[in-house]
Amino acid sequence: MTYVEEVYAKLEKENPNEKEFLQAAKEILFSLQPVFDKHPEYQKAALLERFVEPERIIMFRVPWVDDNGVVQVNKGYRVQFNSAIGPYKGGLRFHPSVNLSILKFLGLEQILKNSLTTLPIGGGKGGSNFNPKGKSDAEVMRFCQSFMTELSRHIGADVDVPAGDIGVGGREIGYLFGQYKRLRDEYTGVLTGKGLTYGGSLGRKEATGYGLLFFVREMLEYNGKKTNGNVAVISGSGNVAIYACEKATEMGMKVVAMSDSDGYIYDPNGINLDVVKDIKEVRRARISEYVKAVPTATYTVGCKGIWTIKCDIALPCATQNEIDEESAKILVKNGVFAVGEGANMPSTLEAIEVFRANKILFAPAKAANAGGVATSALEMSQNSMRLSWSKAEVFEKLSGIMKAIHANCAAACEKYGTGYDLVYGANIAGFEKVADAMMAQGIV
Repeated sequence: MTYVEEVYAKLEKENPNEKEFLQAAKEILFSLQPVFDKHPEYQKAALLERFVEPERIIMFRVPWVDDNGVVQVNKGYRVQFNSAIGPYKGGLRFHPSVNLSILKFLGLEQILKNSLTTLPIGGGKGGSNFNPKGKSDAEVMRFCQSFMTELSRHIGADVDVPAGDIGVGGREIGYLFGQYKRLRDEYTGVLTGKGLTYGGSLGRKEATGYGLLFFVREMLEYNGKKTNGNVAVISGSGNVAIYACEKATEMGMKVVAMSDSDGYIYDPNGINLDVVKDIKEVRRARISEYVKAVPTATYTVGCKGIWTIKCDIALPCATQNEIDEESAKILVKNGVFAVGEGANMPSTLEAIEVFRANKILFAPAKAANAGGVATSALEMSQNSMRLSWSKAEVFEKLSGIMKAIHANCAAACEKYGTGYDLVYGANIAGFEKVADAMMAQGIV
C-alpha cells in the first residue's frame, strides 16, 4: 500500500459519513503520489496527514428572531483548514444543505485554489444551514448579526478573511461587516465582497465568472483551439454563471442554456443576459420567468437535463456533483470538447474519468474558478493600502493571474510526466507551494 493509500484509508475510517469531504480528498490525494515518490521527506514529516486535517473547526449555534417574533436556531461553522502560506481565506455558504462534510471538502479544495493564485492566502470555509430564500431583509439582517456575533471572535484581517458563497451576496456581506465593525470597533478588510462604498473592489462581482473564461481561453489556445464560434451551456444563474455567460458571449461563444435549482431554460438564439440579470439580480425571482420575456425560449423543470443539450463547451457553475457519469457520457456523445468548472467540485469522480477517457479538455474547479478568491485577495491588498484600483486594473491583474495558474498547472504536468491532465497539474502545483511552507515551519 502506498503512502497516499494509507493516509486515505485512515481518513475514510475516521470520517465515514463525510462523503463530500472524502470525494474531494480522494481526487486530490491520489493525484499527489508522484510528488511523494520524489519527496520521501514529506512522508517522514507526516505532511499529508497534517494537510488533510483542519487546523481548527469552530461550530456554534445561531439564534435569531423571525418577523413573527418566533425564535429560530441554526448551526454555524468555520473550518480554518490551513494557514501555511497566509491567513485563512474562503467563503461563507448559507444553504440548508450545509454540513461539516461539505465545508471540509470546500476548505480542502480552497487550500490548493488559494495557493494556485500565487497570492499569500491560506484555506478556510464556513457557513450555516440557514436558508436566505423567502426571508425578509430584516430577517436576513438579524440572522447575519447573530452569526457574526460569534464568528467575530475567530476572524480578523490578518487571521481569517471570509467572503461570500452560495446564499451570501452583497446584502449578507454588508450586514456581516456592519456587525463586525460594531462589535470590534475597527474598520479593517476582514471580509471581502464588500460594497464599493465601504471598501469593496471593482470587478469582484464579475471575477469568478470572468476568471473561468480567462482560464478556459488559455486551455483552448494551449491546445490550438479558439473560443469564438462555440456553443456553450452554463448551469446556474448566480454571480458565477451570469458573468461567465457575459464573458463567454464577449469571447464569441453562444450560450444557449442556464438554470437554477428548480429547472433550466434553453434559448437556441442565445441567452439574453439582460433578462437574466433583471430576474436574478433585481427581482430575485426564478429562472422560469425568462420564458415570459423571451417566448422563443423553453423552460424545463429539473436541472439534470441541461447536460443533454448539445454544446461544444460545458461550464457547470451551479453546485457540487451536478455532472455525474451519465451526464458526462451524454455530453461526450453530443460532441462536447471542453469542460470548465465554475462551481466547486461540480463533476463526480466517475464523470471526470469519462472526460479523461475521451480526451476532453477539462479545467478543474480549483484552478478554473480561482478568479473569485484571487480578486478577493486583491481587495485585501486595496484595503490594506487604503487604495482603490480601477475595474480595468483589476481585470488586467485577474487575467494575468488566470494565465499564470494555467501555465503553472501545465508546467507541473510536464515536470511529473502526467501528460496534459489539469487535474494532476492543479493539485500538484497548488500542493507543492503549501508543502514547502509547511516543511519550513516545522511540525505545527
